[in-house]
Amino acid sequence: MVYFSAKHHVMTRIISIVNQKGGVGKTTTAVNLGAYLAHYGSRVLLVDLDPQANATSGLGIKHRELERGVYESLLGSTPFSDIIQATQHERYHIAPATTSLAGANVELVNLDGREMLLQRVLADVVDRYDFILIDNPPSLGMLTINGLTAAREVLIPVQCEYLALEGLGQLLETTQLVKDGLQPELEVLGAVLTMYDSRYNLSDAVMNELYRYFPNRIFRSVIPRNVRLAEAPSYGRPILVHDNTSRGARAYERLTREILGDSIL
Repeated sequence: MVYFSAKHHVMTRIISIVNQKGGVGKTTTAVNLGAYLAHYGSRVLLVDLDPQANATSGLGIKHRELERGVYESLLGSTPFSDIIQATQHERYHIAPATTSLAGANVELVNLDGREMLLQRVLADVVDRYDFILIDNPPSLGMLTINGLTAAREVLIPVQCEYLALEGLGQLLETTQLVKDGLQPELEVLGAVLTMYDSRYNLSDAVMNELYRYFPNRIFRSVIPRNVRLAEAPSYGRPILVHDNTSRGARAYERLTREILGDSIL
């Protein structure tokens, strides 16, 4: 499904950020990409589809105190527009996760059209945003299928370690199955290397191997290991607010500019 913003007459870009392996910088990428997109003038909605709710807490929202969030909207008990919350940036909003999202893979399985629930609820708010980013859980279950079906583009963060390459084939296969059966407009936007450390040859080896999976679809911007980037979520703010002069901040700013310009190697 293609969405157009009635106000600006431009297409809303819906990007699903996916990797079934945990700890690869997926949520860090979602939170900080959203912050920089808003910084550059885009209206941004981040959808936290991960039961761990790290994107929600990473933007300063206490998810355990919330009474409603994405899960309640998927079930139809709460309009999606009612769960959206503001962040520290006026153009950056979040649809937060609540603790109840943990049971979604089991509880959604018997619902009609279960793979398209997120796509349906997003239709009510899509014209308000230039970008909608979806932070998916580290699995290929029902929530991630919803996250892929609702999107038009897939961004895959990949940690610079050999073990992080395991499962990429399955992820790309799942993406193709969603494209074939549920969302024909779904395309892989690209892969972004995360936690890069130039001191180790292993990172270079992983980068070379990655080109086998993503020929011509690897972003030039590489996200480094960075203390300031790692500590920002504990303060409930993106790196743009926490320390915009850090190496991690500059890396996410470059990635944002690439995405805005569609400049991929």
